[in-house]
Amino acid sequence: MIVVSACLSGLKVRYNGSDCLDKNIEQLVKAQKAVTVCPELLGGFSIPREPAEIVGGTGDDVLSGHARVVELSGRDVTERYIEGAQQALRTARELGALLIVLKEDSPSCGSSKIYNGEFDNKKIAGSGVTTALLRREGYTVISEHELSAYAAQPEYASLFSAS
Repeated sequence: MIVVSACLSGLKVRYNGSDCLDKNIEQLVKAQKAVTVCPELLGGFSIPREPAEIVGGTGDDVLSGHARVVELSGRDVTERYIEGAQQALRTARELGALLIVLKEDSPSCGSSKIYNGEFDNKKIAGSGVTTALLRREGYTVISEHELSAYAAQPEYASLFSAS
């Protein structure tokens, strides 16, 4: 089973009520090869919500207590992001997930890039809180941009096959 960010499947769950539809992911969900999660909704946020960024580091730093997740207004929402990550981990475990595809750049889901915490639309290398937790637990977490490359790998072929 593949776990994917809900926004990538076309669900309008992003902070501003939009989605980031990826047609390949939409097809995986329709074929029941993938299940959607939104760590931010699992953490208790609503739609719409204020944009948030990790301040002082990356998702790993948040989990270690050395960085925080803060909304544009300055409100600290770290605990909600950690709760959402823990709920996403529970879902991955329950489903026996073999691959997790999360939305790049997100403070929850980014796998190689996140916003820099200054709300200036600049990105840094690093992962979001959910990605960091899932990787600590041994899961393979990729972004939507890497999906085709993984689908072509023999060890993941069964996840994408028509049967």
